[in-house]
Amino acid sequence: MTTPDQPGLRQSLVAFGGVICIVVVGLLWFGVDLHVLLIASLVWISGHSAALGFRFHSIRQAMIAGIEKGLGAIFIFILIGILIAALLESGTIGSLVYYGVDILHPAAFLPVSLILCSLMSVATGTAWGTVATIGVVLMGLGTALGIPLPLVAGTVVSGASFGDKMSPVSDTTVLAAMSAETNVYEHIKAMLYTTIPTYAVCLVLFTVIGLSYGENAIPVEQLVTLKNQLAIEFAINPLTLLPLFVLLVLSLARISVEPSMLASVATALLLAVIVQDRPLTDVLASLNVGYVSSTGAGQLDALLNRGGIQSMMWTLSLALVALALGGLLDRAGFVRVLMSGLLARVKRSASLMAATIGSGVVANMSMGEAYLSIIFGGQIFRESYRANRLQKVMLSRCLEEGATLSTSLIPWTTAGAFYAGVLGMSALEYAPWAFFNYINPVLSVILAYMGFGIFRQKAIERP
Repeated sequence: MTTPDQPGLRQSLVAFGGVICIVVVGLLWFGVDLHVLLIASLVWISGHSAALGFRFHSIRQAMIAGIEKGLGAIFIFILIGILIAALLESGTIGSLVYYGVDILHPAAFLPVSLILCSLMSVATGTAWGTVATIGVVLMGLGTALGIPLPLVAGTVVSGASFGDKMSPVSDTTVLAAMSAETNVYEHIKAMLYTTIPTYAVCLVLFTVIGLSYGENAIPVEQLVTLKNQLAIEFAINPLTLLPLFVLLVLSLARISVEPSMLASVATALLLAVIVQDRPLTDVLASLNVGYVSSTGAGQLDALLNRGGIQSMMWTLSLALVALALGGLLDRAGFVRVLMSGLLARVKRSASLMAATIGSGVVANMSMGEAYLSIIFGGQIFRESYRANRLQKVMLSRCLEEGATLSTSLIPWTTAGAFYAGVLGMSALEYAPWAFFNYINPVLSVILAYMGFGIFRQKAIERP
């Protein structure tokens, strides 16, 4: 059997550049559905792979291998759809909105939302769970307070991404440390040098922007109407907050996300039947098709009519195609050749760090999954960091700042697609307001060229 050729730098540039052109031009200029664009990209890369000598069977196996690496995320897609429906059926989200409109003032809404999402994601280690629970509630409160939803979504994603990057129980945090072969707590300590200044900047920005909405207080009549509608739809009761408490406690106990979510769902189902007096058959049906609200209030129904397995099918199908594309790009070696060509031109330590962060963004754009990008970056850059006498935590930090933070901003990654499904808008809409996700990488590169926060080895470590 003939062994496929390795792609050259020129062919790799053409292949990968073609993918970027297909997606960007099709999405921004012609408004073509993202699924179609990714399938067109898959055909484009398949043609280049065939030119290298890959047979159809090998191309298909590469696509399957890419999907297999993302199966964990796909399972969570389904569970999140179930969880949102269950939290709506139990009245958990309704009660949080009911209580929240009394507590949160419009002027403080954005900074408080950032802090709440940050605390939730640090405690649970899951950005997805944070966006799908407290994020959904904050979107509803933002609607009620008259704050633009893309701005609210950007705040939610910023806070959730902070915890995803900094929590010792976050899978991306652990994976980045593992890929760089360093200790997770040393990894977190190294990230503080760039993360704390970034977070402070974001908090100031959201506070200043939030002040412009300080006059958006809900008229008393409208507030009473909203609360009455919620009280008619649900039995408002502090007990309905129990599913979130269960999810938080199990996450703090470092129970895996899947059983934690299932326990929260089970608790919510019991409350839906006992407290909300919902028929069990209707509750179980909503886990598939989502909660159906008919209060007659457009904004409220838009908040409540969501959840269920079927609501995640757009996201899931997009993730499948993106993962297949990433698997083929990885197997054919196009991205690896591009990164190797870049490394040959990197001389300074700061440039190496900038290249690592940039490669995380490129890898996310091509492979569609932060997990793959982190592992890929660790393999490609590990030896270069050792040769430049940089500590391993510098590699793990740059992997997080490139791959973990950019995945939320790219519509066709698993995270970008998931957030679009949960928040009801494309990543392109909320990305300008997700300050943390792009200020952190930029600030990291600037500080690196200034020589701040760079940790070097006293002697070259052995591989």
